[in-house]
Amino acid sequence: MRKVVIFLLLTLSGLQLHAQGAGGWFRGPTRRELSAENERLRAGMDSLRFIIDSLERGRIEMEAELLAMMESDSPGDDGAEMPEYTQEMTDSLLHLWYRNSFSGDFDAVTEYDMDSVHFVSDVPDSAIERRLADMNSFIALPYNDVVKNYIILYSEKMRTQMGRIMGLSQYYFPVFEEVFVRYGLPVELKYMAIVESMLNPVARSRAGASGMWQFMYSTARSYGLEINSYVDERLDVEKSVDAAARYLRDAYRIFGDWTLAISSYNCGAGNVSKAIRRAGGSRDFWSIYPFLPRETRGYVPAFVGAMYAMTYYREYGIVPQEVGMPARVDTFEIRRNLHFEQISAVVGVPMQDLENLNPQYLHDIIPGSSHSYILKLPYTWTGAFVETDRDSLYSYKADVLMSSRVQKEVADAIRNNGRIAYRVRSGDYLGKIAIRYGVTVSQIKSWNNLRSSNIRAGQILYIYARKTPAPETASASASANTKTTVNPSDPSTYTTYTVRSGDALYNIAKLYPGVSADEIKAANGMRSNKIMPGQVLKIPVKR
Repeated sequence: MRKVVIFLLLTLSGLQLHAQGAGGWFRGPTRRELSAENERLRAGMDSLRFIIDSLERGRIEMEAELLAMMESDSPGDDGAEMPEYTQEMTDSLLHLWYRNSFSGDFDAVTEYDMDSVHFVSDVPDSAIERRLADMNSFIALPYNDVVKNYIILYSEKMRTQMGRIMGLSQYYFPVFEEVFVRYGLPVELKYMAIVESMLNPVARSRAGASGMWQFMYSTARSYGLEINSYVDERLDVEKSVDAAARYLRDAYRIFGDWTLAISSYNCGAGNVSKAIRRAGGSRDFWSIYPFLPRETRGYVPAFVGAMYAMTYYREYGIVPQEVGMPARVDTFEIRRNLHFEQISAVVGVPMQDLENLNPQYLHDIIPGSSHSYILKLPYTWTGAFVETDRDSLYSYKADVLMSSRVQKEVADAIRNNGRIAYRVRSGDYLGKIAIRYGVTVSQIKSWNNLRSSNIRAGQILYIYARKTPAPETASASASANTKTTVNPSDPSTYTTYTVRSGDALYNIAKLYPGVSADEIKAANGMRSNKIMPGQVLKIPVKR
């Protein structure tokens, strides 16, 4: 960054000297001088871009290293032993994780520095304290300036977002409540999902945590969630909340206090235990509060704020939004490989409904030939599905949707639990491999116990792929014989896709067979993989 500042100062000094003639009088430049000046500035801008790009690459690499280091001991961890960090370093790491873990609606939470902001409300403190007491929560709900800030944040600063959360909660909260009651846990724990993901079942952090309850791979596996190339049960609403409930039950057994158990879900039991030691052994949340990582300090107050806003939404003019989720669903046991397109075409169930209700199937394929899986359908389609002839359902476009190659990939993914032994080739680097298999660099490093990003040709890397890449020879052949050029003036050369919260280019690409993420980037003139909710992308039409 110092180089950038020096360069700008030199550039400004050069412009000033050029504009000042003998005796301080201005002399207009000649065309040749202007041309030379333009060339010099263009070269300078190119250099500046290079410096900025280098700094950005360095920042990304540093963040990747930090994220890999800190993925430990919590639902968003890789299970590795956490080194002894200083308080300042721990705060920095957790801040980085927190910022990268949420997008979309959660930006409204992170846009404020909750450590320094002091919100003001027309609602008096006495009224808020009385309302908290009236909630009669099994989990203690203290009131102080920190909690007050989060109460105002969720109930007054985020009315629109909370309106959508209210709509989603009508579908998801009964599911959560049933699970927590089954384990004998406080049903109030359901509000943690708001803090974790804003009730987005396909939320994915840059650190690799996935689902509404933001589990990392290793923790999800340790709590029995299935993850392979075709299924990711972190995205299954019922199974992920069941795993979260078991984690919270275990955390409560360790700490004997729900605020500490909730805190450990955010930063890990190791960090909470460390804070208890620094507080002289006290297990009171507010006693250990100064010793917790910064974002964890705000986690319990955020939980209280979300719970308060969901309880008193009418008093704040929050209106539940219609989110299109069905009021009732039916479940069916599937024992054969089945593609969503077969269900949609033969039965008539909209693809969007199938994907919304069954997000755990990564490629729209239920791999039922290995063992039975659950399919959820809106109640209104139950009769049609039951009456559909099964032979016609499974045979529809089976030669394309369920080819022998697809069948083999499904079988291999289930048998190996999605693990791929990849031999590093000359020219490979971790980012390239991560893109190929739809995972993150930090995940590859974690799975292979790598301390740096250095790899060598011939090295074997174990990867739990989110997608099965096509063989390179077949891909190259398809590219050579398939036209993918987008002509903006010819709508027949492309279709459009509106980006939703939680989307990534590589997840969008798999929705369009034969289209790669790189082709989508080229069609939209994109230099990076960054996309934003609401952005409209042109998707090349294969011809």
